[in-house]
Amino acid sequence: MTKKQKKNALRCGIAAGLLVIVYLLAHFLPLPWWAKLLLFLLPYGVIGYDVLISAFRNIIHGQVFDEKFLMAVASIGAFVIGENAEAAVVMLFYQVGELFQSIAVGKSRNSIKELMAIRPDTATVVRDGQEITVDPDEVEVGETIVIRPGEKIPLDGVVIGGEASVSTAALTGESAPADKCEGDTVISGCIDLSGVLYVRTTSSFEEGTVSKILELVENASEKKAKSENFISKFARYYTPAVVFSALLLAVIPPLFLGIGVLSVWTEWIKRALTFLVVSCPCALVISVPLSFFGGIGGASKKGILLKGASDLEMLSKIKTFVFDKTGTLTEGNFHVTAIHPHEMSKDELLDIAALAESYSSHPIAESIVLAHKGHLDKGRVGKVTEHAGFGVEAEIDGESVFVGNARFMKEVGAECNVCEECEGCAERGGTVVYLAHKNKCLGHIMVSDVVKKDAQNMIKELKKLGVKKTVMLTGDVEKTALAISEEVGVDEYRAGLLPQQKAEEMEKLTSGEKVAFVGDGINDAPVLACADVGIAMGAMGSDAAIEAADVVLMDDQLKKIPLAMKISTRTMRIVKENIIFSLGVKLGVLALAAVGIAGMWLAVFADVGVCVIAVLNAMRALRVPEKSSRS
Repeated sequence: MTKKQKKNALRCGIAAGLLVIVYLLAHFLPLPWWAKLLLFLLPYGVIGYDVLISAFRNIIHGQVFDEKFLMAVASIGAFVIGENAEAAVVMLFYQVGELFQSIAVGKSRNSIKELMAIRPDTATVVRDGQEITVDPDEVEVGETIVIRPGEKIPLDGVVIGGEASVSTAALTGESAPADKCEGDTVISGCIDLSGVLYVRTTSSFEEGTVSKILELVENASEKKAKSENFISKFARYYTPAVVFSALLLAVIPPLFLGIGVLSVWTEWIKRALTFLVVSCPCALVISVPLSFFGGIGGASKKGILLKGASDLEMLSKIKTFVFDKTGTLTEGNFHVTAIHPHEMSKDELLDIAALAESYSSHPIAESIVLAHKGHLDKGRVGKVTEHAGFGVEAEIDGESVFVGNARFMKEVGAECNVCEECEGCAERGGTVVYLAHKNKCLGHIMVSDVVKKDAQNMIKELKKLGVKKTVMLTGDVEKTALAISEEVGVDEYRAGLLPQQKAEEMEKLTSGEKVAFVGDGINDAPVLACADVGIAMGAMGSDAAIEAADVVLMDDQLKKIPLAMKISTRTMRIVKENIIFSLGVKLGVLALAAVGIAGMWLAVFADVGVCVIAVLNAMRALRVPEKSSRS
């Protein structure tokens, strides 16, 4: 608990102790009415003075109909009709409920504060050969900063020296560290676990990843869901309505049942006061926003950032998911998927190919060099000639080697046949790279963009969660689109689409069911904006993603998509439970209070008790359901 919460808890304890003592004195001693009133005013004053002051201030400022006003009128009215114990107990229970709510809200906010802790306090920058500690927003783009083990990376940049393992847990929720070395990109908010890194900054602090994430999280509470807006409007009209209803309940019946009989007036005033205590809408006003806040906080712990409660609510209604292909359902990078040598080992064939491609910047060449993993002795490489659209001719150990496509092999007079496995892969969009020495084929290497390992499970999980249709949009040719869609398990696909055509397809899909689009967040901004819910994959540091998407996944793990939907569905179920439970109990007890069956004690339960139960239920939104698709 905070210092203020501890102080309020102590007040509640003192008031409860005084109330017990006063009750015993009033019960066993023959005291006059005014003495009993003064005794009960003691614990009432200890626990309720701030409520009375706040109610008075709100009245002065024109904010009359709130829960403090209701509690003040109900408790003072109870004193007026001689129900001293009930007056003090009502105020005590109200304050206990307020304390509990404060603790619950604090716990929910802590889940957000843990994410907010990614903001670095300082940065060590190298200037004139000296290391200086400054505020991160004082570092300019292009300067060199130093990050030591245990420190947060203060700005986005590229490693120019050193090696280290970096934790991205604060951003992605994943505990596995990532190894960083020279040439790698690092983003602010991560933590250096080992080794010293020298980083050249690529953005200012205000434009960096941390600042964008913090702004997104801070603004999340401002974007209210329809359920929250309904509750706010409901409370605005509901509270004055019950106040006037209580007033009519206190005045109208005595006019007909006995205008001059004090006992009749006392009975109906007591019913009206009970009616007021029951009517406090705090259970709804607090528990519903708290449910959304809990859902947003629980999602942020897993690296799922939602821009607001409205996006959380909309995500629970999605029935169609549309996916970009490259970088979303597939890795988006070329990988060596097969090596087929003819008269040498796989390692020898890959070694020759990597040496020949080591001076090329082509993505396929880079993937072959990356697959080699070992040390490349570039001293073995002589003259290298790149033939655009064909491949590379290189001298390796004094011998000419040709590395390229089938047309290149035909050009140099080498007969190269591809195996059935690679031929099938080529039809799905892969690339066959042949190697030849003079006119002799040495073998071939298959390079392709591979489907992400969790893509199939993700589609299956979405189906379990009630998603009716999954669609893939891609600019690739028909054969590639068909093969990928069958491998992943999507229901439909659209191939050969230009960026503007993707947006047009999205407009057609959004004319019916609620639709979510999942893209890599870099070149899919227009389509993300078209969808009912735009989800950006692997969006760490991506300006387009954070601007255009409604949901930002801080890594590229597809399993986070059904997890986000589980969180939204579960949160909305909790919201509905609280609304139905709170309104049901209150309306029932209000009816009982009006006919004189419900007394002040039942009224206290209908107010504070219902509120505590609703808040406890709302706190369940903080737990992130992962094991079961139905949880």
